[in-house]
Amino acid sequence: MIKLIKNGVYYMDGGLVKENVAFMVESKKRAAIKNTMAYGVLQSHNKGDNENLKIKFDALTSHDITYVGIIQTAKASGLKEFPVPYTLTNCHNSLCAVGGTINEDDHVFGLTAAKRYGGNFVPPHLAVIHQYMREQQAKCGAMILGSDSHTRYGALGTMAVGEGGPELVKQLLNQTYDIKRPEVIAVYLRGKPRKGVGPHDVAIALVAATFKKGFVKNKVLEFIGPGIKNLSMDFRCGIDVMTTETTCLSSIWETDDATKEFFKTHGREGDYKPMHPVQPAYYDGAVVIDLSRIEPMIALPFHPSNAYTIKEFLENADDILAKTEEEGAKLLKNGSFCLRNKIKDGKVYVNQGIIAGCAGGSYENIAEAAEILRGGSCGNGEFSLSVYPESQPVFKCLADNGYVSGLISSGAIIKTAFCGPCFGAGDTPANNGLSVRHTTRNFENREGSKPAEGQLAAVALMDARSIAATALNGGALTPATETEYVKKIKKYYFDKTIYDNRVYLGAGKPDYSVEIVCGPNIADWPEQIPLSNNILMKVVSVLSEPVTTTDELIPSGETSSYRSNPLRLSEFALSRKDPSYVSKAKEVRADEIYRRQNGALPQSVLSGLGFEVAADTVYGSVVVAKKPGDGSAREQAASCQRVLGGVANIALEYATKRYRSNLINWGMLPLVCKNFNFAAGDYIYIENISTLISQGTAVIPAKHVSGNKVKDIELSFGELTDEEKKIILSGCLINYNKAK
Repeated sequence: MIKLIKNGVYYMDGGLVKENVAFMVESKKRAAIKNTMAYGVLQSHNKGDNENLKIKFDALTSHDITYVGIIQTAKASGLKEFPVPYTLTNCHNSLCAVGGTINEDDHVFGLTAAKRYGGNFVPPHLAVIHQYMREQQAKCGAMILGSDSHTRYGALGTMAVGEGGPELVKQLLNQTYDIKRPEVIAVYLRGKPRKGVGPHDVAIALVAATFKKGFVKNKVLEFIGPGIKNLSMDFRCGIDVMTTETTCLSSIWETDDATKEFFKTHGREGDYKPMHPVQPAYYDGAVVIDLSRIEPMIALPFHPSNAYTIKEFLENADDILAKTEEEGAKLLKNGSFCLRNKIKDGKVYVNQGIIAGCAGGSYENIAEAAEILRGGSCGNGEFSLSVYPESQPVFKCLADNGYVSGLISSGAIIKTAFCGPCFGAGDTPANNGLSVRHTTRNFENREGSKPAEGQLAAVALMDARSIAATALNGGALTPATETEYVKKIKKYYFDKTIYDNRVYLGAGKPDYSVEIVCGPNIADWPEQIPLSNNILMKVVSVLSEPVTTTDELIPSGETSSYRSNPLRLSEFALSRKDPSYVSKAKEVRADEIYRRQNGALPQSVLSGLGFEVAADTVYGSVVVAKKPGDGSAREQAASCQRVLGGVANIALEYATKRYRSNLINWGMLPLVCKNFNFAAGDYIYIENISTLISQGTAVIPAKHVSGNKVKDIELSFGELTDEEKKIILSGCLINYNKAK
């Protein structure tokens, strides 16, 4: 189905030619590098040189888990008005009831901030963040930055990047997004998907082929080739949004008449332009996808890359589910995890189906699911099906064209635009339940269960078509390719009056007379001190899993209701992985406060080191993990550690650029160590850290204290820009901007 080409390739004469076959001289290669769409879009937004990019984005977007913290940070740094269109959406906590008035207080904050600073505000239930941006903000050749990891609008010719909130703060303060010129990987599409195969099938296969190999990590995926013309825009967007799960930086697609029709349908034909690479174009590698060979896929818990064809899974269900049970059992402190009891009479029965969010809730996904279920029933047993159209315009067209009525008649439950099923704030399955979902992610606990309390459920990712086929068979897992149905669906139309009558459009129109309304839960960021000449760190948590997600660093779901109160939210930090973390981090923070007040650390700390520590030594906690930061862009994964006194992470490598950026922007050291031999309670001491950072020293000498033994070790940062160095030395981005 999918082939990876690890070395350079040229796109020429409509096909891919390996670099060692093309025999291009170096000068032609340098020219061909500039012929990709990605290179052109990046350079048109670049304020730096050709290799060290300083990007200014055309628009920004955030949802109601992230925008309060971003605006509070920017406000503390001197924000006067939003310099580019900034859209605040409300799709993450619109149904979460935890915390009393907290959620609606944040929505009021968002509306008043949009009015004061000149932004757009999309009220709850109207649209999920990414569908609204597709419908109203994406433009061919543009760049958009969002504080959500699935900020991907490449299918519409827009290079979009999902980052932590501090990177949006920089844009709001007219600063730049600084990166090395990323490598570009060609995703060459050919063939045509079979009936019953949907965008999630292609996306899951792509993630499975690339994620574990790190093949496209922090690179740009450029979709080209003759297969694109065989995909509708909903299909393309459905693949594109899932490129986040490959850990790529961004994406871009060739545009065509279908793209032009999308913009025309949404009343924005002027935002279209044809986009194609200039041939020959050079790529740093390639992914070749034969769409005609893609089969219905399923991604088993606990990652989108844990993928099988549905056929393969059903043939080996007992063995595969046994492995899943083993992984789940590791998460539980007590209780048991059982999935093999879903196998009955040679079939696998699931408990729940969900079609939702920026990946699943599109018009075509839902309409085709409705055709599969036409005249049938979801059954009156344990299995349930919930469907969330991704925007009110999509909902209205589905209703007007009869699909909503048909789904309701089949027993499906139709709900409003909401991201909850994707991050654990809605439709949590029963303990030991198995849910199949056309959503973006199926990380452990992300569906809302609480393993520390003995409860665990499981989510498998599937395409809406196979979910509908499964519903038609009473919850028995069924690929849509084995179901007879009419694939042809009624044409989509867009009713803009829905937004005209409800969305606040204030971009570029700040009103300084408006006072921002802060509910009782909305709190300012606590002060963070600058880095001193030396640093002493105590290891308070060691995470030994191959990958640590941001959901494990700070849980999503109901905890996100406290996202506007940094100290309160921090109480949940690492609660799913290390329940003792918060108390241990607080002990270290208390000793650092003692140092500031008394001029020296407590003797209880100093006596266990075995060497003298200079008086001007900052003391803080550190989390050690093999590969932290996969998943969400939420800055709270780093900021919660910081407000608890965290000063660093130590990793073998960082899973994503965005998590490493979040650490830096919160003044934390993104340390890398080649050896994973730390234990909770160890100390790491680095002298002259400020000088080493300022000078960009590649190797950081440190002392590692473990028990009664002291040994010298080497750490590193990787590359830091001059601005990143200053942010770390200042203690955080807020301090850095205040100093400016």
